[in-house]
Amino acid sequence: MSTNVHYLNLLSKSFPTIASAATEVINLEAILNLPKGTEHFLADLHGEHEAFIHVIRNASGNIKRKVNDIFGNTIRDTEKRELCTLIYYPEQKLKLIKESEEDLEDWYRITIHQLVRVCREMSSKYTRSKVRKTLPPEFSYIIEELLHEHTDDQNKAAYVAVVVDTIISTGRADAFIIAISNVIHRLAIDHLHILGDIYDRGPGAHIILDTLCQYKSWDIQWGNHDMLWMGAAAGSDVCIASVLRLSMRYPNLPTIEEGYGINLLPLATFALEVYGNDPCTEFLPKQLKGAEPMDEKSLELMSKMHKAMAVIQFKLESTTFRRHPEWHMDDRCMLERIDYDAHTCEIDGKIHEMSSCNFPTVDPANPSQLTPAEAELMQKLHKSFVGSEKLQRHIHTILNHGSMYLVSNQNLLYHASVPLCEDGTLKQVEIMGKKYEGRQLMDQIEHMVRAAYDADSPQRLRDYALDYFLYLWLGKDSPLFDKARMTTFERYFLDKSTFHEEKGHYFKYRDSVEVCERILDAFGVKGNSRHIINGHVPVHASDGESPIKAGGRMMVIDGGFSQAYHKETGIAGYTLVYHSRGFQLVQHEPFTSTQDAIIRGTDIKSTIQIVEMSSHRMLVNDTDKGEELRTQISELKDLLHAYRHGIIKEHQK
Repeated sequence: MSTNVHYLNLLSKSFPTIASAATEVINLEAILNLPKGTEHFLADLHGEHEAFIHVIRNASGNIKRKVNDIFGNTIRDTEKRELCTLIYYPEQKLKLIKESEEDLEDWYRITIHQLVRVCREMSSKYTRSKVRKTLPPEFSYIIEELLHEHTDDQNKAAYVAVVVDTIISTGRADAFIIAISNVIHRLAIDHLHILGDIYDRGPGAHIILDTLCQYKSWDIQWGNHDMLWMGAAAGSDVCIASVLRLSMRYPNLPTIEEGYGINLLPLATFALEVYGNDPCTEFLPKQLKGAEPMDEKSLELMSKMHKAMAVIQFKLESTTFRRHPEWHMDDRCMLERIDYDAHTCEIDGKIHEMSSCNFPTVDPANPSQLTPAEAELMQKLHKSFVGSEKLQRHIHTILNHGSMYLVSNQNLLYHASVPLCEDGTLKQVEIMGKKYEGRQLMDQIEHMVRAAYDADSPQRLRDYALDYFLYLWLGKDSPLFDKARMTTFERYFLDKSTFHEEKGHYFKYRDSVEVCERILDAFGVKGNSRHIINGHVPVHASDGESPIKAGGRMMVIDGGFSQAYHKETGIAGYTLVYHSRGFQLVQHEPFTSTQDAIIRGTDIKSTIQIVEMSSHRMLVNDTDKGEELRTQISELKDLLHAYRHGIIKEHQK
């Protein structure tokens, strides 16, 4: 017997009889032969909450395809579009329909039957038990009955009709339509993978996280922007300064102020006092397409706040770099490289003229020293970040659902890279005096990130971990950044010749099958059709760049969800869909707005690219979940053997 008796005794408490254990074996064996659930992969959302919510509500176009398959030519295209919009946004669409529909009761009756058909199709590859768990308690019994009864069954047609009529006559039609639409959303995506960078650029990172908190089955591989916010929430002042600087550069203050209740009044007061006479032209926020234009006074104030945080950031970065000489980042102590009399800055031995050199808070003799006013400001901002209940809740959600990497169903998921040497071998990276590479490096970084939030961790480790958030954001050998430098200072004050950020060797080897295989081996990924899936670097689709690398071994799915990247990539993001037939890459065009989707029925235009199709339909048995179920089946069979041979007694009531 492969399972020890002590464990079998514990297992017998859940399955106290031969009948209960045998029933569970039958159930699990049946589940193994169901089609695998649909996995969705998204990367680099960057606060674009409207596009994100629409993509998961339409399941990357899957719901629209199902509606077309189900109804074909039996209803008009406009009716199918209206039905899809109702499924995506039931509350808002219902309000519009009730304002214009003349025979609302008839509309309710037709629509409820249509929604039940769509829900039945979406639920067809799941067990009744799994579907039941997605149902809202108030309508669980009714939806389950409707899903398993058909109007074409003469014996049940009247029964189904009465159920629907009663939903309408009792005034529960709206609530039912909302409930079943939400069930369709949940069934359309079995599991959601977020490959990093929820934060920055767009205005709604907090809304994305509110949405994810409602999902049961999702994970995230932390990105560099997520890590910056995780550091800020943990109390890293340099991360707080960087978060605020970015929030004013792109400007997305709704996340800061409305989302997390961070009080920016002290910053505004400080900026006006110190930079009141400085036009701060280098610090004008970027005006993104579609964003509400800012008035002149708001632009002027935000520019001053922007510069104030940038200077504080540069000071805090220098202090941190000096504290960690092992990072070899002294060359990034930018305020120390300025000749304040000549208005020049030295980079790599070359002298560059600065566009401006007004730094009233910088002491040339000690450039990285905060003034008393700057120190007081940072204390207030620190208190706001650490004390924001919603921010702390969201970051702990990211911690609970996240990791540096994930191996799932023969796929290796991470945000950006695995540091490599010039010859394509795994690079050793030093952390606290020890060197790590590949999987061990990722594991050690994750250990440190969690230590920063663990009050029981040694103080030395917690202090180092708090500083290391900065390295993960911009360090040369950070697997979340992997570039020679981050040229933030140069982009504000110097000419374009200084902007270049040399990518690490990983990005030179992304098309190498041999290197991808080496990485997969290092992370213990098994199987004949294994892949690396990541994001971080936008794919320039408009220039003909393919997201499929190394003959299909790697898929890079950062297509530019953020409006800031639309011009660069030519598209508005990718979704990778992995269903029972194989992989499909969905390429999205820019999303107009939620309002357009509701009122006009506009959808994100998407193009499907077949990446890899399986020779046979993949079942649960072919997945990681299948491996778990086979182990459970083996243990239950051992329990049955123990019952039948008297090793363990049944617990009869």
